[in-house]
Amino acid sequence: MGMIKEFRDFAMRGNVIDMAVGIIIGAAFSTIVKTLVDKVIMPPIGMLMGKVDFSDLKIILQQANEANGVSEVAIYYGELINAIISFIIVAFCLFLVIKGMNKATEAFEKEKEAAPPPKPSEEVLLLREIRDSLKKA
Repeated sequence: MGMIKEFRDFAMRGNVIDMAVGIIIGAAFSTIVKTLVDKVIMPPIGMLMGKVDFSDLKIILQQANEANGVSEVAIYYGELINAIISFIIVAFCLFLVIKGMNKATEAFEKEKEAAPPPKPSEEVLLLREIRDSLKKA
């Protein structure tokens, strides 16, 4: 039972749960970015470049020959372009999130520094009074 309890404690720690939530949200965000790139950003860019669909761009190394059972061999560099654009969008979004978190942390630290120190407790005040009276005697 000790190992099961230890595993449960490990799995339920805040960092593991936060990481799992981050991975799930990241996967969903990845789908959104892929759709944004493939269906919203790339069609107008392709249209401006002469009705080119980037995902179809390729360098054919060997033509397909169905009579001989040979399939086409190609380098699909258009999909790489889409992936690079997706990466740039995700990196920019992460940059904005981290920049916002840094500003919030900085504001919190300034607020913490500006706050007056807490008043000493009654015990501390009493001890100071005793110290001062002992110095006078």
